[in-house]
Amino acid sequence: MPNMPDSNTLDLPLPARRQQTLGLVLLRRIAGHGLHDARATMLAMDAAGVDFRKLLVITRALVVDLARTSRRKIKLAPCCASGMTRDEGLIMALIGGAGLDVFGALTDDARCPAAMTTAHALGQELNRIALRNDWRR
Repeated sequence: MPNMPDSNTLDLPLPARRQQTLGLVLLRRIAGHGLHDARATMLAMDAAGVDFRKLLVITRALVVDLARTSRRKIKLAPCCASGMTRDEGLIMALIGGAGLDVFGALTDDARCPAAMTTAHALGQELNRIALRNDWRR
């Protein structure tokens, strides 16, 4: 079977920074288990403390925006997977501040960047949490 760009294979390594891994696991939990997943809430509470609601709301909004705007299925790995799918790599790039080219590759629709601003907001929140928690890695 040829390696298709939207396959379920874990082609990419997990993110190197702790806040990026947190964002990926939150996205996987919320997308796979629903917007009100208790484990995602506990992860957010552990990382963000009293500001956990902001992290959850932005993550939920990103999941909903991606689901509404994508013209194709976005492939996500299970929460405990040891790597990332191509789509998860694109989402992490989008959270890191990537532009319309990455959004277009992820959703097959670069004309409607609804989720792009939400992804950038999530990236800023994850970086704020990393600074607050003194996560150097």
